[in-house]
Amino acid sequence: MVKAQNKRIDELIRFIKEGSQTDIPQELKSCTCNLNPYLECLNPDILHHLNLDTKTIDFPKVFGDVRFVCLGGSDARMEKFANFIIGEIGLKLSIAVHLRNISADGHRYALFKVGPVLCASHGIGGPSISIVLHELIKLVHHAKCQDPVFFRMGTCGGIGVEPGTLVITSQPLDGQLRPVYEVVVHTQPQLRPALLDQALAKELIALSNPCEDGYDTVLGKTLCANDFYEGQSRLDGAFCGYNPQKKMCFLQQISQMGIVNMEMESTAFAALTNQAGIRAAVICVAIINRMEGDQINSPASVLKDFDQRAQNLIARYMRKVLFKCDEDDIETCQCDDAPGCH
Repeated sequence: MVKAQNKRIDELIRFIKEGSQTDIPQELKSCTCNLNPYLECLNPDILHHLNLDTKTIDFPKVFGDVRFVCLGGSDARMEKFANFIIGEIGLKLSIAVHLRNISADGHRYALFKVGPVLCASHGIGGPSISIVLHELIKLVHHAKCQDPVFFRMGTCGGIGVEPGTLVITSQPLDGQLRPVYEVVVHTQPQLRPALLDQALAKELIALSNPCEDGYDTVLGKTLCANDFYEGQSRLDGAFCGYNPQKKMCFLQQISQMGIVNMEMESTAFAALTNQAGIRAAVICVAIINRMEGDQINSPASVLKDFDQRAQNLIARYMRKVLFKCDEDDIETCQCDDAPGCH
């Protein structure tokens, strides 16, 4: 922090000495694109489901340093990740400080901030994640965050991969095997491209180490279904209009297309982040091989270990980015009134 302040002082001294030969430091602008043109008319802008608004909160001051936005299904998973990432990126909290769910009073999603990392729950399925993504994208826009990276972490059903395998999505496909997210506007379906940052996916693969990790990390296509049961060709739902042979034929068909897992949020996540010009990645751990069954019967201790694997890889990426570029500028939180702490 001291080094960062010294850099700023040096810039100002240089400007005083050199006058117009040195560019005046410019006010930061939002890095997002293609956003709603009517946002600028909203005063305040109320992020209802996150229990935030631009009238009572100075977004650039509170959230302007955010560089990573991490989403996961449940409140508990994201609180656990927030506590985990504190140590992984070199932050320190005093004993009297504990994380605060910034959005607790909204009773919809959980939101935790630890230094440059924002952790949010997204619920289950496309509609749920799309709502929180709209508001998180507006958050980083209002905060003028610079080139934030979004991650979705979670669990999935593997297609021909062993339980515990970490899957990085190269291309999400909807239930009709289209690389799109369908949004119905005024009764008309709109197909939004569901695209993820390929360079980011390759960076993440490069950070995996199967020999040391003890499990494989693979890059492949993801089928994003509209539900957990029939949409994923399960035989254990309340309703089922197909037989085991039809199920296996379908799983083999999509496996041959390069699909290695199934989940329920990737197309919405990819489409919204892509539309906003935000780099993003989906990392999920397979908790079952769907070629071998439908019901998840692994012990809780095994599932807990599986759940940690995506978090570990994301932490490696954050350390690589932070320690390479701004290692000396990372601020250590040791006060009782740090954002997101009390």
